[in-house]
Amino acid sequence: MDVQAEICTNGEIHEVPKSQDLQNNADRPNKPRAATIRVSRKKQTLPGLRQRADASHSECAVALSSWLDVWKGRKHNVLWATLDGHAMSLWKKRTDKFTEYVFHVTSITNIRKLDQGHFSIHLQKKHFEFMAHSEAVRQRWLVSLYATRGREPITAPKQHGPLIMKDPRKKVYTAIRGYSLWIYSSKEDFSVGLGMMCVFMNIASVKATGRHSFSLITPYRTFNFSADSAKETAVWLECLNEVIRSALSYSEVAHRLWTSPFNKVCADCGTANPEWASVNLLVVICEACADAHRSMSKNRSKVRSLKLDNKVWTEPLIQLFVLYGNKAANSVWGHSIPPMEQIGPDVSPDQRLEFILAKYHKGLYRKAHPLATSQKLLDQRLREVVCGPNVEETLSLLCSGARVSCSASNPELQSAISVAESAEQALQTELLRHNEFMEAPDFEQTRHSEEQIEELHGKLDEERFLFSQENESAACDVLDLTEVISVFDCSVGQTHEFEVLSLTDRLICRADERDALLSHMLHIMKIVLAGAVVEEDLLGVCAVSRASIREGAVLQCAEVWCTLQDGEMSIHTKHGSTDTVTLDSQTRCHLQHSENCILLEFPERTLHMQFELEHSCLRWHELVQKTVCSNTDGQQHSGSVPCSIDRCISHITQYGLKVEGLYRRCGVASQISKLVDALSVSPRGTVLETDELSILDISGALKQILRQSFEIIPNAHRPHWLKAAAVSGEEQRLQMYRKLLKQLPPDNRATLDALCGHLHTVQMHSQENRMTAHNLAVIFVVTLFQELAMKAAMLQLTKELIARHTEIFMNHVETDGEIITVL
Repeated sequence: MDVQAEICTNGEIHEVPKSQDLQNNADRPNKPRAATIRVSRKKQTLPGLRQRADASHSECAVALSSWLDVWKGRKHNVLWATLDGHAMSLWKKRTDKFTEYVFHVTSITNIRKLDQGHFSIHLQKKHFEFMAHSEAVRQRWLVSLYATRGREPITAPKQHGPLIMKDPRKKVYTAIRGYSLWIYSSKEDFSVGLGMMCVFMNIASVKATGRHSFSLITPYRTFNFSADSAKETAVWLECLNEVIRSALSYSEVAHRLWTSPFNKVCADCGTANPEWASVNLLVVICEACADAHRSMSKNRSKVRSLKLDNKVWTEPLIQLFVLYGNKAANSVWGHSIPPMEQIGPDVSPDQRLEFILAKYHKGLYRKAHPLATSQKLLDQRLREVVCGPNVEETLSLLCSGARVSCSASNPELQSAISVAESAEQALQTELLRHNEFMEAPDFEQTRHSEEQIEELHGKLDEERFLFSQENESAACDVLDLTEVISVFDCSVGQTHEFEVLSLTDRLICRADERDALLSHMLHIMKIVLAGAVVEEDLLGVCAVSRASIREGAVLQCAEVWCTLQDGEMSIHTKHGSTDTVTLDSQTRCHLQHSENCILLEFPERTLHMQFELEHSCLRWHELVQKTVCSNTDGQQHSGSVPCSIDRCISHITQYGLKVEGLYRRCGVASQISKLVDALSVSPRGTVLETDELSILDISGALKQILRQSFEIIPNAHRPHWLKAAAVSGEEQRLQMYRKLLKQLPPDNRATLDALCGHLHTVQMHSQENRMTAHNLAVIFVVTLFQELAMKAAMLQLTKELIARHTEIFMNHVETDGEIITVL
């Protein structure tokens, strides 16, 4: 007879007939819902941290975690399960702070090993059924659960009773056990030991919000409760305050810093009630993490005690920590920490030190400021920001290497501290003083990673993407769709696939049928855009990405979502507004590879798009170029602009539009000569974003390259241009210019278009740079026409090429003697 194993809480293992569990098997599905698409996942990790994390689990027989398919009755879900030797917790997401279910191990009455890879846990009248993605994982769970036998029973409740919990409104049963508040769905669940969640009181505070109501505030969530009477409310408040007081030992500074719930846990490992801080990084940390911080260079982290170093704690510094502290600092330094690399309170000293070095010394997880690769722009932006109250951006700039002190190359420039003091920004001044002599990680430092490729099956579950190793098997991993930063439709012909990028994963999703793939892709896009568009409007979208955008010469950036659809790019802001631009023949797209940035030039505006991943940037550049080409069918814009010219134009457009006397004023002759030589040898590899090179040096190099190395309008063509310039009728003259453009070699035509389009953008900022179309024509007429430059008609021609660039270089098709403008 077929049998299955039953492990009882007394440690004995019994073999029981399968027939005893047939009823349960009949009521549950044998397998999870089948996946509909195939997924290739490329995952980047720090191998050292991953290996040690696995080793730590093997050292402790009762510490275990993995994704499990879970059935409670007929309700099925995929949950992250953890076992710490005292309680088993089930979480919707790996990064959640509160559980879906939690129960103490002493509440378990027996454990059964079932068929088809399942096992079950029984709690008196209730039970859970689980399915692991492999037999090895299931066996580890059974062994670990068995090892919990003989544990001390859970603490008896000091206070318990029914309450109404709001948001959403529901009746719950709550109990104070030890230093925790357990929340149960009902009194029956309380009696069997099955909780919804457990809230630790040493990271909480409580306050009355009405005669019958009170709030329990934690760093991660505020719980609002109401009782049946004012007397019951008073009892709960008294008990909760007593538990909180007994769990905490305050100093005045610590007490004030802990009023921010985010500061009540260590910024690095999550330990409750941290008593140390790094005053320059703006993080509150525990004693163990403080020791690791001291192991770094003294120019990276200044560690101070909340209780002992009273002199350092000025009122502005305390306010900085209360208002910003761990929340703001971790949004910068810990922006992209993979869940598997985040440490907890119980990690070994070596793991703790390596994580903190990776976070602050190497800057592997930080969110770099959009201007991070240009020291000059970082310093300039810092002096702008500290005039106002935006401490978050100041923190981001400092994290990316902005210098508080004056540059040695320009000692007369006012320091950021002086600027903040003059603007009477006390908090900014305090933060800058603590970072005056600090160092940030080099931006060039990159994570040394190994790339792992897995072939998986994928299926959607609301805001999650579930992965399994085999179709219809249990989930082995889960991706939270709110972590996705890019989606690209890669389908070509009969190949149906799309690409999903997060900070830690790159997924290639495939399906045999286009409709199946499309439904998955549209669902993911809808979740990513968070209600910015309805699903019907996403049909035809080929790219969705998160980016930082700034316009023109403005240095302030905005984080937006961008979509590409039917020749148009839509920009969705976090405030709900949408800006749509058309990508057509007038659009110029330049790739700035070192900054993960794309520069888009339109007739009336210039946009700078910076992406979080290099791959996103390259894909967008490719798609924009294809869109522009497809929208200019029949237009004579084939040919390419020499790389050295294109890079100079792109750099000046991005950083120099407001420089007074641009192209009229001269740079340093020696720097210009060195730059021209460097661009001739390595046009792509030459770095333009250096402190030694000014905008005037780069504009001088561009003029020299155009005059000496590239003849835009060949000598044989110039007499025809002179004849066209002499035509009196304006429309007839412009028509002749268009015909002459068609006769130019493709590369010459593309270069003339790029140059005149750039100069058109420059003259649009003439109020700042004092360079009108006439002033620019005086300078560039010699570049274009050389020996004919002295003729007045050629000056007028050059001016028209600049001022009327849009009309002249637009796509025009001749039909029966008429000129039709193709928009």
